[in-house]
Amino acid sequence: MIRHKNDYLNETIIAEVGSVHDGSFGNACKLVELAASCGADIVKFQTHIASQETLKNAPQPPYFRGEPRYDYFERTSFNNNEWRQLKKICEINNVTFMSSPFSIKAIAILEAIDTKIYKVPSGEINNIPLIEELAKIGKPVLISSGMSSWEDLDLAVNILSKKCPTAIMQCTSIYPCPPEKVGLNIIPEMRKRYGENILIGFSDHTKGFNAAIAAATLGANIIEKHFTFSKHMYGSDASLAMEPDDFKILCKELKLLWRSLKSPINKNDLNDLMDMKSIFEKSIVSARDIKAGEIINLKDLAFKKPGTGIPTKDYKKLIGLELKYDIPFDHLFNKKDFL
Repeated sequence: MIRHKNDYLNETIIAEVGSVHDGSFGNACKLVELAASCGADIVKFQTHIASQETLKNAPQPPYFRGEPRYDYFERTSFNNNEWRQLKKICEINNVTFMSSPFSIKAIAILEAIDTKIYKVPSGEINNIPLIEELAKIGKPVLISSGMSSWEDLDLAVNILSKKCPTAIMQCTSIYPCPPEKVGLNIIPEMRKRYGENILIGFSDHTKGFNAAIAAATLGANIIEKHFTFSKHMYGSDASLAMEPDDFKILCKELKLLWRSLKSPINKNDLNDLMDMKSIFEKSIVSARDIKAGEIINLKDLAFKKPGTGIPTKDYKKLIGLELKYDIPFDHLFNKKDFL
């Protein structure tokens, strides 16, 4: 593998619109605007050409049986001009346009509008002609691992990483994905297997927040989440997607998390905490009125805020010392009090 500059994809949040627009160009434009306002960096679509990717009698997935797949892809697809306009809407809203092509002809459509980044869908991982076509183009490619074995991934990564900036997205193609099938353990395994030249991401098919946050904590540089106006919309992905209010929270929390992860601290550097230490920690004070010449023992000592005097951890050093002068109850001891 050769080293590629993938830094621009680091700490990236993808709003996966897919086909949730249900074929409405207006809905697609509005989804871009809304995803951008929530904090997405990339808005991703799916470019389907029914005649190029599926037989008319191909089976439907268990989570959506509303209409035959061929009819659904044909009905919800956009023409070349609409794709061009969608990319422009993304640019206006300062997000990157991305799409998953499901055929070589779909790649040609996306290349015609100068698409900057591609994603290999889970079901295309063994579509080597499509992957080789993307490698020829040489633009950044994200690989979805949802249906793949290590052998499948190795082959795709080997083809693409020689020619393209490459990232791999851990995901599980179960909709919705239950917690026990998320596969968070795969993220560090991918990092170890493919090294620092490949960015690792997470495509989240769960219904909540925790998997995405955990993935980022484990080292995922890219987080993708299905995005919708409402879970009640018709279509294959809407019921499994995240609505805007929640997506906005997710974006905010992920960006704060990444900020924390890239800001290690030195546990011995307490400069920022000195004021708090003086307020909340305790010092050694007198437990009673004590006369000059008395020898200090444990019952003479109490431990109270603030922490501006002799630290309580040093109490044993005071036992057996002689006082220079009389001190009152609750006196904050200092070294000058003793002979």
